[in-house]
Amino acid sequence: MTRTGTRPGTRPSRTARVLAPVLLTLACLLVPLGTLSTWAAYEIGDSGRYVATMAPLATDQDVQDAVGAAVTTGIMANISVGPLQSTVEQYLHDAVVSFTDTAAFQNAWDTANRAAHDAVQQALDEGGTGAVTLDLAPVTEQVKNRLQDDGVPFAAQIPVTHTRITVLSAGDLAELRTWFHRLQLAGPWPPLAALVLAAVGLLLAPHRRRALIATALGMALAAAALLIALPIARSLTLGDVDDATDRAAAGAVYDALTESMRTASWVIVGVGAAVAVAAWLTGRYGFGLRAPTESARHPFGRGRSAARPHRDEHSRERHHEEAPP
Repeated sequence: MTRTGTRPGTRPSRTARVLAPVLLTLACLLVPLGTLSTWAAYEIGDSGRYVATMAPLATDQDVQDAVGAAVTTGIMANISVGPLQSTVEQYLHDAVVSFTDTAAFQNAWDTANRAAHDAVQQALDEGGTGAVTLDLAPVTEQVKNRLQDDGVPFAAQIPVTHTRITVLSAGDLAELRTWFHRLQLAGPWPPLAALVLAAVGLLLAPHRRRALIATALGMALAAAALLIALPIARSLTLGDVDDATDRAAAGAVYDALTESMRTASWVIVGVGAAVAVAAWLTGRYGFGLRAPTESARHPFGRGRSAARPHRDEHSRERHHEEAPP
């Protein structure tokens, strides 16, 4: 049986034997990098997709609680109602949480996230040094208008202040700026490079089926490594958030923003495992990869040599019959 990936009677060059595993290893290492760069460029870098990703969080209970607490705290810091302070604070909190179930809050949430995304992207591109915040003033204004329509006495005293939730602190922004900006610039090139390197490496490999199995498993393991790294990064990210309500909301935001990365990584794991199993089964049972049989390699040669004794015997018999007595 001939070796897969080589022609009968030939041996791969020393350069091909050395270069093939190097290229295939690089292709596997580029898998998580390509997933990150694609996510940074097209999921985070695009304002429309960012807002669309964040939009469902307007109905998330943890996010609604965090917004309710922030807006209530911002309002109560600017009004005074004497001994009714605690009662009014609870009433305001309930009013804000109730408002988060409306379409008006969804619009205000999308507007605030679009502004926050633009601020983050500008800071990454231009090197801003200040913290990036989510401005909840549109929410405060909508709540004030609703309370005034309901005839609440103190509603007119509510100032529309710029209550803010910090999206990225100045320290976090400084750490993220360099590598995140580079990932966005890389964009689709790392995954494309991984495909090219894998294709060239497989062509040079002396045992292509084995190389295909190893490459598929290597890419699946690389994607699995990213899946393991994401919850670790989540834990580190939320570790600096002291308030339990804010931590729950930040966790919901983190999960929403990294959902596409997790999905892509699981797809790579599944496809890599499927390709490896299919290649192994092909080699195990020899589907379409059996070595040519002797008769297939010499369809006429063996036939002539096998038939020749019969023709010679027939000729001798005929010559014997025709010979004179």
